[in-house]
Amino acid sequence: MSPVHLAAGLRRSLLRGAALLALGLGLPLVAVAVSVVAVESGAKADVVVLDGGYRAGLRSGMVCRIVRDTAEVGEVLLVEVRPSVSAALILSLAPRQSVRPGDAAAVKLFKS
Repeated sequence: MSPVHLAAGLRRSLLRGAALLALGLGLPLVAVAVSVVAVESGAKADVVVLDGGYRAGLRSGMVCRIVRDTAEVGEVLLVEVRPSVSAALILSLAPRQSVRPGDAAAVKLFKS
């Protein structure tokens, strides 16, 4: 396994651990974070595949922010969620950006 995959796996484990701790302490869960594993080009739209699904707290209809390093790349809409993988459609992209495998995805929180 490459160092990049090890680091991504460690990051996911830490985020899930923090989420479980927050739930156990009765704290609000801020966001679910997963990674982009593939971008499949289609005739009418590109499909973004994420490495988290229903078990990670993702649900169809959620909007996720896509981030690379500290820069926001764009937003996607979850259209199909399975236990450990999700598919999303790109809603918007920052200028001169594209979604790539390895980008981070986090559920967008809307202020009330």
